[in-house]
Amino acid sequence: MSINVTRREFIKSAAAAAVGMSGPGLLRAASGSVKEFDLVIREGAVYDGRGGAGVKADVGIAGDTIRAVGRIPAERAAAVVEAKGLAVCPGFIDLHAHTDIELLVNPKAESSVRQGITTIISGNCGGSGCTVPDAVYEETVATLKEVYGLDLTWRDIKGFLGRLQQSGVAINYSTLVGHGDVRGTVIGYGDRAPTSKELETMAALVRQNLLDGAAGLSSGLEYTPGSFAGSDELVALCRVVAGMGGVYATHMRDEGDQLIEAIDETIGVARQSGVSVQISHLKTAYPRNWSKIDISLARIESAHRDGVKIFCDRYPYIAGATGLSYYFPQWAREGTTEDFIKRLQDRVREAEIREHLAEAEKSLGSWDKVLISDVVTEKNRPIEGKNILEAASAAGKEPYAFMRDLLIEEKGRVGMIIFIANEENLKKILAHPLVSVGTDGTALAPYGPLGQSKPHPRHYGTFPRVLGKYVREEKIVPLETMIRKMTSAAAEKFHFEKRGLVEPGCFADLVVFDPEKVIDRATWVDPHQYPSGIEYVLVNGQVVVERGEHTGRLPGRILRPLAKAAKS
Repeated sequence: MSINVTRREFIKSAAAAAVGMSGPGLLRAASGSVKEFDLVIREGAVYDGRGGAGVKADVGIAGDTIRAVGRIPAERAAAVVEAKGLAVCPGFIDLHAHTDIELLVNPKAESSVRQGITTIISGNCGGSGCTVPDAVYEETVATLKEVYGLDLTWRDIKGFLGRLQQSGVAINYSTLVGHGDVRGTVIGYGDRAPTSKELETMAALVRQNLLDGAAGLSSGLEYTPGSFAGSDELVALCRVVAGMGGVYATHMRDEGDQLIEAIDETIGVARQSGVSVQISHLKTAYPRNWSKIDISLARIESAHRDGVKIFCDRYPYIAGATGLSYYFPQWAREGTTEDFIKRLQDRVREAEIREHLAEAEKSLGSWDKVLISDVVTEKNRPIEGKNILEAASAAGKEPYAFMRDLLIEEKGRVGMIIFIANEENLKKILAHPLVSVGTDGTALAPYGPLGQSKPHPRHYGTFPRVLGKYVREEKIVPLETMIRKMTSAAAEKFHFEKRGLVEPGCFADLVVFDPEKVIDRATWVDPHQYPSGIEYVLVNGQVVVERGEHTGRLPGRILRPLAKAAKS
């Protein structure tokens, strides 16, 4: 049922008050009387975020805060939204995002906020656009200018957050500092262990980033240069994070053949350092590893029972997405992009690379399981959305030569979507009490520079898909349980105070949605589509999505959850 506020209903509830419109869907009383609430959301099924069933109630908002939950006469409000037949719950918290530069390109965060997301945690998988090491500075400057027309005016998290705060943003933003960025800054992008002095410098840099606003540390142990780090290095850096109460989010060293070993390493790092750990996008990759799901979850549950602060996130799709360079050997990816391109052009070592990709193809079953999602040059734009076999055949090349040549032409900037997971395992993971929801995506829009390419549908559809397909249709958990996982459980993990709950005194980050209609609409062929059923989204008390449309407001805030620890 869509939100429907009629003029007659408002006049009836507000007695003789005059009524005027302020945008579609919100009715406001004329000036002349002071109202206790700026907005009241009336008669929705209110889910408090703690896991309780929905209760019919009104939610009264003043400023950026929820002031009352219960029965609130409409005449006490300056504006009223009728939510009868709809669910009202805390705004969703995206535990695993990669949004940074995109918010400077388009601060409206369209694909995120229209899902009901009111807060994101970015800087995952070991890197982000927030910190720019010297070795990649010139490359980053050129890329931002070429792709987005942006000037690089920051070098670290403090500078980036300052610029983001100045420009404004529609949703609340928090970020981790990437281990790969820290490593790249201190010792470069080579395959070697840090000296004791370098490790001290890395630890100091992590601490400084936490002081400057980072919520914790992330690692990308399948990507260079993070893949060159040993467990001892990770433990040393995580001790700094643990000492300040932050989170260590890890894209583990392996999600397929060595999955169990990677989980054991992650738990070991958490035990030795005392850090609160989060496994990023937990999955069992490739058919030969799908049977490892139960032992994987058992390992995580056992660690939790033993007192390890462990949590996970997952997106609701059986395909993942990353850069095409991922399938090339780590030694080939060592160093800068320029180094990688030179190795691709080196015919002396071509046989080694071919052999490595042949093994990757065995894991996949066929290169038709890999779609090209995005490129930079207009010349190669027609291959977006095609799988490797299709695109290679059209180019008159065998798959290896096609991938090599494409990466050279695009300077390594080729995105891919890979079908590697299993539907039944996905449902087990999403239903697990130690798993929350993360898009593993960025805030995009169907227009402008962010509307290019054929990205993974998760950028637009993650949270509505969980609610529609997996809760309403598959019934993997009750609605109230999933809402808790997507709100208060996530807020508690990252120490976001007064968020993730519908209670008096909490920030008014809220979603009003239709539980019978909410669903994702983004597809592999046409991913730039907003979901259905998300009617209203409020961020810090301001309406950002109204009847499914963006209002243009930018009330988001930079969240620095470790600020109190830093001051103490």
